[in-house]
Amino acid sequence: MINSPIKAHLLWTDDEIDLLRPYILFLEQKGYLVDTANNGDDAIANVKTKNYDLILLDENMPGLSGIQVLDEIKKINPMVPVIMVTKSEEENIMDQAIGSKIADYLIKPVNPNQILLAIKKNIDNKRLIAEKTTHSYQIEFNKLTSEISMANSFESWKQVYKSLVYWEIELGKNNENTMDEVLKMQKTEANNAFSKYIKSNYIKWFDQKSTDKPLMSPSIFKQKVYPLLDQGKQVFVILIDNLRLDHWRLIEEKIHDIYNVVEDEVYCSILPTCTQYSRNAMFAGLMPSEIDKLFPDIWLNDDEEGGKNMYEEELLKKQHTRSGRSETLFYSKILNNRDGKHLVESFSDILKFKLGVLVFNFVDTLSHSRTEMDMIRELAEDESAYRSLSISWFEHSPLLDLIRLLSENDITIVLTTDHGAIRVDKPVKIIGDRQTTTNLRYKQGKNLNYPAREVFEITDPAKVYLPKSTLSSTYVFACNNDFLAYPNNYNYYVKYYRNTFQHGGVSLEEMLIPIVTLSPKK
Repeated sequence: MINSPIKAHLLWTDDEIDLLRPYILFLEQKGYLVDTANNGDDAIANVKTKNYDLILLDENMPGLSGIQVLDEIKKINPMVPVIMVTKSEEENIMDQAIGSKIADYLIKPVNPNQILLAIKKNIDNKRLIAEKTTHSYQIEFNKLTSEISMANSFESWKQVYKSLVYWEIELGKNNENTMDEVLKMQKTEANNAFSKYIKSNYIKWFDQKSTDKPLMSPSIFKQKVYPLLDQGKQVFVILIDNLRLDHWRLIEEKIHDIYNVVEDEVYCSILPTCTQYSRNAMFAGLMPSEIDKLFPDIWLNDDEEGGKNMYEEELLKKQHTRSGRSETLFYSKILNNRDGKHLVESFSDILKFKLGVLVFNFVDTLSHSRTEMDMIRELAEDESAYRSLSISWFEHSPLLDLIRLLSENDITIVLTTDHGAIRVDKPVKIIGDRQTTTNLRYKQGKNLNYPAREVFEITDPAKVYLPKSTLSSTYVFACNNDFLAYPNNYNYYVKYYRNTFQHGGVSLEEMLIPIVTLSPKK
């Protein structure tokens, strides 16, 4: 008799099923409904007429063997988990069962608790993990809230953001959404506090006397790449445009078998957190105003026509020479899968270079496509879906093939990005003239009109080494999940851009980005 609500409907097939009656009573008392069969034909007939949550199947029976029955069951219902129960410990039997996609394998004699554990592991596994994860986050919630309120250094903000990303991924692994809104509110709270921290400290970091300045875009090669070359390593830098910390955490799972993580760091993108500024600064080893001063033919201001990232290779080579490096250097920008496949096919040609720098633009392209294409909006409707789409690309991309080849050739990888992105939601009105930049997360111009309390304003760009289009240029950055909207066609503008992924402003997602050193597994 079942004393509790039915947890699952089971089928147990064994030619000695009558001897298993005590086991069946035990499972029924635990809340499971158990059907029985004492031969393979009856088991197959049952599976044709009923939906089972799990099947226990004896391997050695008269008539159809357990393996034969398993094959027939999988033809009828390929998704039902089957636990094989057998007296045999022969390896070939195990191999056949595993090859037929059994969920578990138990060797007789078994006790009731072994059976119960195997059932729970295969039926309740996701539910139990989800409940445990939710409970653990509930316990950590107050601690994390306290850490957010007390964060007063870049190091402390790194730890806060790493914790938020951890919980976002863990909670996203289960189908329960009970804590989604709570975590979303906590991230918003963290971004509000982080924006205040940036407003108070960002300009100070560029004071010569500053001791709290974090690792930033212009120092990446000097501090993270060149020391590896000095150790005699062959190094490839892989920059995935717009890669966030949560994306890297999932990529890490995909390359775990081929690369060891030697150093897993977070660095700070300069403002504006967009390719023209942050990537050029990284490759040049200079801040934007320094690039503008030293190489006026290369730097283009926001209001000037032309591509803003056409000279990455040239800037990279200039930094390489300026730093006294003599290593051979290879650079390539991969804009689509065709470019990536060509790179993989010509891999032997790039092996002769001591330093390779590769830029992959897919994630950035995805974020822009999500804004412009309804289909991509639907496929990446929230943070979890955005991550899933990005990782799906990575799993099937030439980049993963390239990483495997790099590992086989004992090449160290520095994997990083130039900036992240945040899903924007709240519009902030701003007024400017025709020369004002069009980016949603930052504006550069003169005579800008905006609510000063809701943005981060830099009225003297020279203090943070940003170039000025005019003598009175001001930079204004959106904070948290805000975006800057003009009053003209305001409602259309807001509807079009709300819930899109943007970059250029101040947020944890845009500024705190991964830089990882990977060593090939031997």
